[in-house]
Amino acid sequence: MQLLKPLKYFGIGIALAFALPIMPAFAQTATNAPDSPTTPRLTVAQLRAKYADKRSRYMAIKGMEIHYKDEGPRRAPVLLMIHGSQSSLRTWDRITTLMKKRYRVIRLDIPGYGLSSPATDAAAQTVQPVEVVEGLLDGLGVKKVAAAVGVSSGGTMAMYLAAKRPELVQRLILSNTPSDPVDTSHMVQTPAFLAAQDRARKTSYQDYDFWDQYLSFFAGDPARISKQTRQEYWDFNRRSPEKHPIAMVARIGDGKQATIEMARITKPTFLVWGSGDPLLPEAAVHAITRYLKNATISKVLMPDVGHYPPLEVPDRFARWIETYVEAGVPKP
Repeated sequence: MQLLKPLKYFGIGIALAFALPIMPAFAQTATNAPDSPTTPRLTVAQLRAKYADKRSRYMAIKGMEIHYKDEGPRRAPVLLMIHGSQSSLRTWDRITTLMKKRYRVIRLDIPGYGLSSPATDAAAQTVQPVEVVEGLLDGLGVKKVAAAVGVSSGGTMAMYLAAKRPELVQRLILSNTPSDPVDTSHMVQTPAFLAAQDRARKTSYQDYDFWDQYLSFFAGDPARISKQTRQEYWDFNRRSPEKHPIAMVARIGDGKQATIEMARITKPTFLVWGSGDPLLPEAAVHAITRYLKNATISKVLMPDVGHYPPLEVPDRFARWIETYVEAGVPKP
């Protein structure tokens, strides 16, 4: 076991790692590898052919084509679910299945991820990530969100939405969301994951084993992450190279503006935390609680769960959502 070096491990400054482990740095290295038998790539069209289904919808927002799903009764309370970087709306598949009879569940692929189009040059220069979520909700005519639910950088996006549009968001549910610039120097990694990173550095490509090791490392119990999920992560993260792979991911950055935005949040906030997270353990819960100083905070810690509670324990996560929202949300 070795200590992970800071994010300059791949020659990428720590400023790029604003939201979620080390994936943004990895995403940058992956842009250089061409499609070949040893570095097979999938185009957005190929991914859509493989993964789009009858519930897939697309909306043009800020010059980008956003893939989203909108399920459940039209007049039911709305749950907005936002995935983290290097992930997709499939993060919420099982939770949506459990919740959509009772709630209207809206989720999207952030541009550059899943089945959404890449971020355009213009968007990368002029669009704030939260505007994509605003555009989707406005386009769907949603005036009120019972709860904005986000994991990791998806939680950062949810916080920024609540700060900007307090009339829109009634509650926040945040899972393993950073509140400070991300520091990885404390993480102790497995030899297999370190080897996968070294191979990715040399080839500028993240193979299946890389994502297999990645998901195992960040899980409280690797056995909970299915083979299907591991395959999906590899597929979605071998998209054709993106020019702006992290442009539309919500950013903590140097923390200065993020601190201001978090202080603006006054809505009830529920922290559902996998405290077995090697990146954002229990200390991160205390940190984000301090920053959300004007919000009413509730929290639950799950010591057996890692960085991705919606992937690892979706049934438990769905019960926590329902428990938190239920008291204030009437039946449709």
